[in-house]
Amino acid sequence: MKLTTRGHYSVKALLDLSLQRGIGPTSVNAIAQRQNIPAPYLEKLLIEMRRSGLVESVRGAQGGYQLAKSPAQISLGQILEAVGETIEPLPRHQADIEQAEDWVTFTLWNRLHQKLKEALYGISLEDLYYDARSWQAAQGEETSFVV
Repeated sequence: MKLTTRGHYSVKALLDLSLQRGIGPTSVNAIAQRQNIPAPYLEKLLIEMRRSGLVESVRGAQGGYQLAKSPAQISLGQILEAVGETIEPLPRHQADIEQAEDWVTFTLWNRLHQKLKEALYGISLEDLYYDARSWQAAQGEETSFVV
């Protein structure tokens, strides 16, 4: 599986928002600046994640985006799915049932796909948040947060 820019930026943005919980909405420009993401591109991703129920938007001068759920309730798989990332293996391949090798290979890739999917949906935004915080602590950093 290759994580595209869409997926990478989406995860970065939601990790950033997880730090802002309880503070209120965060503007697209603030997230974009902290995470070094082009603001227009980030806005499109956040709109997709809003449609999927991962973030909420608040209008007005003090508006912006905030998580719609707790970080523990948002999985990496949900984030990637919300922005159209796919992890489907060999999308148009059908095993040749006449060849044992083809069938075994096809079955192997399907099993690996299932394990990958379980892993992506088993890792929460909260897990990623604590991983990032642990890394920061090891580096001696206190406030900056760039993924």
